[in-house]
Amino acid sequence: MANPTAVLSTSLGDITVELFQDKMPLTAGNFIKLAKSGFYDGLHFHRVINGFMIQFGCPNSRDPESPRAGTGNGPDGRIQDEHPADAKISNEPGTLSMANTGQPNSGSCQFFINTVHNSYLDWFTPGPSKHPVFGKVTSGMDVVKKIESAPTGANDRPRPPIQMVKVTINE
Repeated sequence: MANPTAVLSTSLGDITVELFQDKMPLTAGNFIKLAKSGFYDGLHFHRVINGFMIQFGCPNSRDPESPRAGTGNGPDGRIQDEHPADAKISNEPGTLSMANTGQPNSGSCQFFINTVHNSYLDWFTPGPSKHPVFGKVTSGMDVVKKIESAPTGANDRPRPPIQMVKVTINE
């Protein structure tokens, strides 16, 4: 059975991703559940760092000027870390990865798309950062690059704001 895909419709264009539900069922399932509920619709990218990644998913980013953008959890709180032995997928360009606070089991609703190879974020390498990959861009990398190169202000927020208009899951 094929993995589901998602279309991330942003104010700058669409990004299509394959969600690795076969290898990362908990993390991908969390994303799918939130997307189907409409949780992501209308949020804004709250952290964009050229040469690193673009991040979205904080409920506090509905207001792109909120000082709390980047600090919120999803309606179901945090999820358990997922580190399956057969899913050692590196944080390569175009991969979708779980954001967290750096503490165990602190992922929730925030995700980022890597724009370069951030292997030091891999859960299976030594070091403090552990960010499991649960998807990959299959089309729309040009949109990812457009978001990545957007001008930013305080706290790496894009100026003007970039909205996640809607996330659609295709199973």
